[in-house]
Amino acid sequence: MVRIILIRHGESEGNKEGLFRGRRDFPLTQNGIEQAEALQKELKDFDISAIYSSPLKRAYDTAKIVALPHQLDVVIDENFNNICLGEWEGKPKEYIKEHYPDLWKIWITEPEKLRFPDIETLDMVMERSVNRLRELVQRHSGGTFAIVTHRAVLKPLIAGILGITPPYFWKIHMDTASYSVLEYDKVRGYTLSLLNQTKHIKKLIKEYF
Repeated sequence: MVRIILIRHGESEGNKEGLFRGRRDFPLTQNGIEQAEALQKELKDFDISAIYSSPLKRAYDTAKIVALPHQLDVVIDENFNNICLGEWEGKPKEYIKEHYPDLWKIWITEPEKLRFPDIETLDMVMERSVNRLRELVQRHSGGTFAIVTHRAVLKPLIAGILGITPPYFWKIHMDTASYSVLEYDKVRGYTLSLLNQTKHIKKLIKEYF
């Protein structure tokens, strides 16, 4: 059995301001730091042997806080970097809604079909994250490891590893500083045993788009 703890980073400035984030490197807010510290306490008794993180600060700083009780160095892994959203990055969602109404409609209904120049598709995110997860599962046979990343990575990762067909993106909800648990064994494959655990978070602001 292998246990994989999937963590969404704490609240960042981009979340708070309602911006499309992508690979724009927003820091954690004070609330985001407190969320990560609450997550640290929640996960301190898990026997975590390795922590992998997106290179973006909001994920990496969350991972470092979670890693402290386990005395682990966080491993940056580009395969868990956030989706690239091209010219949308850093722009308010209301701006995109007003100036790109057709693309906005796709985003809020079937983002799996979203296409425009310089964007990374969700299929691309799914391929790189799922392939890397499978490699790490082989590396950590019999153990527990954690991945700290972004909702636009976690959702296609979960869908890809469990075989959930599109449109899946808005059917899976992941809050900031939440954690989910995947388990793997050679007989049954992957099982999602916990999704979007947030009981440790005092100040939770839901983000639906």
